[in-house]
Amino acid sequence: MSAASSASADTAAPDLRSGQLRNLLLATVASAVGFWAWTIVGPLSRRYAEQMELDAGRVAVLVAMPIFVGSIARVPVGALTDRYGGRTMFTVVLGVTAPLVLLTGLVGRTGSFGLLVVVAFFLGIAGTVFAVGIPFCSAWYESHRKGFATGVFGAGMVGTAVSAFFTPRLVAGLGYLGAHVAIAIVVAVMAVLCAVALRDSPVHTAKTPEPVLPKMKHAFTLVVTWQLCFLYGVVFGAFVAFSNYLPTYLDNVYGWDAAAAGARTAGFALAAVVARPIGGMLADRVGPRTVTVVSLVGTALLAVVVAFQPGAERVYGPTFLAMALFLGLGTGGVFAWVGRAAPPRDVGTVGGIIAAAGGLGGYFPPLVMGATYDAENSSYFVGLTLLAVFAVAALVLAFTVRNGGKVDERARG
Repeated sequence: MSAASSASADTAAPDLRSGQLRNLLLATVASAVGFWAWTIVGPLSRRYAEQMELDAGRVAVLVAMPIFVGSIARVPVGALTDRYGGRTMFTVVLGVTAPLVLLTGLVGRTGSFGLLVVVAFFLGIAGTVFAVGIPFCSAWYESHRKGFATGVFGAGMVGTAVSAFFTPRLVAGLGYLGAHVAIAIVVAVMAVLCAVALRDSPVHTAKTPEPVLPKMKHAFTLVVTWQLCFLYGVVFGAFVAFSNYLPTYLDNVYGWDAAAAGARTAGFALAAVVARPIGGMLADRVGPRTVTVVSLVGTALLAVVVAFQPGAERVYGPTFLAMALFLGLGTGGVFAWVGRAAPPRDVGTVGGIIAAAGGLGGYFPPLVMGATYDAENSSYFVGLTLLAVFAVAALVLAFTVRNGGKVDERARG
């Protein structure tokens, strides 16, 4: 290394270290708030079903709708984050989400299924916070610590646990509309904090802005984009699907009310949240391929167990929690791959596409679960068996993705 380059590295390093942890933690909290807003429909699905006399299929459509737009919109939002920075995009996304949460509450009181589906569609904008945070946090950390950064940021998924646990309780304490007002205020305050306190990494501010559409087109030409899309679609998609549909599942199969089902769903989401940063850190040490393979093997086996619908909570409870842990490890492992496999200038765009694939992976399972639900036997055997099949397919694919081992990572770093 030349004297000039050494001096340059010494100059850049303090700039990163002085702000990386603060910005990472604030971005993670912003993500948690966004995820809470994104998933407020699922915990109230039983209320909507009773109020509007909905069957399992229409409930599934309603629950899945925010996931759909939150997935598709991650692609342009990731590219826009590359161009305008995470501070601006966090502020915009959360600023738009706050009134949408309030609108959800207002429309939900009317009892109109069609209007609520439309509003739930736009509420999905909240889910794009993930595509903002991945490039934002990744840019704050050195290449050999990007797994740690994206893993910690991924813990913002705890917002789904917060939603599952607190949303029904807020409705019980403040009333249906009052709960939505309270959540909207939290989101609005977070938007202001992002505008005031977040700061983009010097690595990002030094980049020359590039047009969004060519960057998106280029990202779609990368083989690794499609490979990681499938892997993330399975692990994160299963997490999102269960986090949103589990209250309905627990009601239909085991008869739990909204509060009890929400508490158990929160436990599922929290287990995945705890496992995600661990998956990212393990990926830094042993390689993302190893972490992802372990995740998929565990997911496939446990999906088979759940498909046979054990009757005792002492059996299905730990089984769901273990599945959440494996899925959390996988989400951390797969996204640790992004910062290593994607070209540095395309991390935000590629990450946005992969994040969209993960969201879409969570969009279809609730629809499948609703369509294949055996009401006579209160069984979701077909849907859970399909999860096991897709996990096995992803397991095979994981061995074909480049830069997944420890040596490859260090070589890139």
